[in-house]
Amino acid sequence: MDQAPPAVASATANLRITEGQVGEIGPGGTLTYPSVTSCLTVTVRLQDGAKVGAHASLFQVPGEYRSDRILAAVGQRIGARGVRAVEVRGAVGAWDPSYFTKAIESYAEGEQVPVPTGPDPDGLAKVVADELGVPQGKVTVEDLPDGDQTVD
Repeated sequence: MDQAPPAVASATANLRITEGQVGEIGPGGTLTYPSVTSCLTVTVRLQDGAKVGAHASLFQVPGEYRSDRILAAVGQRIGARGVRAVEVRGAVGAWDPSYFTKAIESYAEGEQVPVPTGPDPDGLAKVVADELGVPQGKVTVEDLPDGDQTVD
C-alpha cells in the first residue's frame, strides 16, 4: 500500500505548497502555491482563521499525493474543525471533476481517460464539497491564469 506523504505545517507567516502537497498555516498566515499551470489549488478557510491548502496536480509528482488522494488528506487535516469556505482556483478547463476521485495515472492501458470538453466549475465544486463533507454552497471555483497564487 502507498504511504501518504507527510503534510506540511507552518507556524511562520508564509507557507509554500508545491504540487501534490497539503499544508496548513495558522490565523493571519499566507499560503503560496508556486507555478500553478495545469494544476488546481484547494484552500479551506477554517472557522478559527487557519487555512488548509492543497496543490493538486494533473499527474502525480513522485513522493507526493495523487489527485484522487489529495482531498482525503485535506479532510484528515481539517478533522472536526468548522469550515467557513473552500476556494478552488487554477486551470479549471484542464480538469475533469472525476480526476479528484480517479487520478489520470490510475487508468489501465487502453482504458478511456475522461477529457474535459470545457470548464466545469459546478462539477468541480460538487466533487470537492462531497469529498470534504461540506455543503456545495461553501465551495467557490475560479479559473486563474498561469502563475503563482497567494492566499491571505
